[in-house]
Amino acid sequence: MNVTDFYGIISDDELNTREEDYVWKMCVKWIDRDPESRKKHVAHLMTGVRLGLMTPKCFMEEVKEHPYVLQCAEAKPLIVDTFKFINFLYVPFNMPFQPKLTTPPLAMPRLPHEVIFAIGGWSGGTSKACIETYDTRADRWVNIHAEDPAGPRAYHGTAVIGFKIYSIGGYDGVEYFNTCRVFDAVKKKWSEVAPMHCRRCYVSVAELNGMIYAIGGYDGHNRLNTVERYNPKTNQWTVIPPMNMQRSDASACTLKGRIFATGGFNGQECLDSAEFYDPTTNVWTRIANMNHRRSGVSCVAFKGQLYVIGGFNGTARLATGERYDMASQTWHSIREMNHSRSNFGLEIIDDMIFAIGGFNGVSTISHTECYVAETDEWMEATDMNIVRSALSANNVAGLPNKRDYIHKERDRLMEERRQRLMASAMARDEVGHGNAPHSLVATNDAALDDYDSPIEDEDDQPQLALQQLGLPLPLPLPLAMPVLPIAAPAGGALGLAQLEVQPQPGQAVDDPGQENNRRFRVQLRNQRYGSVHEIRRRA
Repeated sequence: MNVTDFYGIISDDELNTREEDYVWKMCVKWIDRDPESRKKHVAHLMTGVRLGLMTPKCFMEEVKEHPYVLQCAEAKPLIVDTFKFINFLYVPFNMPFQPKLTTPPLAMPRLPHEVIFAIGGWSGGTSKACIETYDTRADRWVNIHAEDPAGPRAYHGTAVIGFKIYSIGGYDGVEYFNTCRVFDAVKKKWSEVAPMHCRRCYVSVAELNGMIYAIGGYDGHNRLNTVERYNPKTNQWTVIPPMNMQRSDASACTLKGRIFATGGFNGQECLDSAEFYDPTTNVWTRIANMNHRRSGVSCVAFKGQLYVIGGFNGTARLATGERYDMASQTWHSIREMNHSRSNFGLEIIDDMIFAIGGFNGVSTISHTECYVAETDEWMEATDMNIVRSALSANNVAGLPNKRDYIHKERDRLMEERRQRLMASAMARDEVGHGNAPHSLVATNDAALDDYDSPIEDEDDQPQLALQQLGLPLPLPLPLAMPVLPIAAPAGGALGLAQLEVQPQPGQAVDDPGQENNRRFRVQLRNQRYGSVHEIRRRA
């Protein structure tokens, strides 16, 4: 492959990579195939890599110190520009006369290959028809003006086939639905297909082999163990064998050719049981019970294992999660979420599990966080624009019109981030002077909460301050990190040898250690330049 074609690949906004480190390593491998004739292109290739989005360790050790870079005079300005960007990123934002920031090309997020759609839900004492999409590269939620003309619904289920999102069952505050609506993400049009045999609110939905399964739920009178399967080719629903247990408020997903149904509520108690359906035998089979009872739970299949997260145990909303190992047939606990929640969205994107919105036992929330299995940690992401629970989330991959669903003003990401940090710093300063800011999260009277009721998430009570709720204010990540000044020689010229990150005056030399590097790495890994939340790890 010649340099023109190779550069076209690595510089493409649509190159699907979670980390820019991989792009640089691909450049090195390409040069290594013929170093004598190709190393002269290293500076040109560096302009195609988003150097400002690399992990600090990789940039410092594998880019700045690489022999190809050290031997290339044209590469030095690129290294300097990257250091200036990193330094400017962490300039104290209380300094006066700061110009508006523009995201430079070396830190411009690429376009995501997949987009999460969060559809419908319950908020403010009513069901919602709203749609938001999540751009993981920019860490932004985008409001999509394509509400279903048939009206809102909550406590429904969704499944994706191709570029179509099927919204199944649910509740609008008056009616329990058996209808199935379809959103075509390419045409941005809603349509209706054949209705189910049963009305199903609190329904679990999964897709397997091009078929959609509607599992359990509540018909307005009874908790259901019945299951039906939809064939898009024939536009028909077929009743299949029922589950062993009645389950509403459960969750279902597909793993290794089987459909797993987990947790839920049977009308009397929250469930810790789980079972799977095998289409080859047409039979439901129980598996080992979970470690916790979970109603309003969410589950996903991830890396060959079943992850079950959050929910309600009959007493409190849960932050706990567990995974089922099919080989050992045992459940193992994972790290707790930062936010307890039930009736929330759960989806996988960029090899991470995202928990979206929900109800925390006090209020409906918009919080979004993601789980990294390799390190067993939860990280905060940008909140949804709309506070809601009882939503349904799915990701759609390879959309030809993905630009319609992603964050548009990508050049403003740094400025937006700075504005958020400034607002957060001012809020923290006000708290320090006794002027507590008001929370944007509305709250309920927990005594009125009924985990079995579609109106459990009403959030029209007066707002409370964060301090009244006993919650800590989020600490912006850069406030916990040192400013990164560039050391220059006396002559004023910057060479590669002088480009080192220096500690602030009075700061211990070893302070920017592994923890700060880890936090910075995690933040930049997914190009998160807008989040004002601290990346937290629970002990």
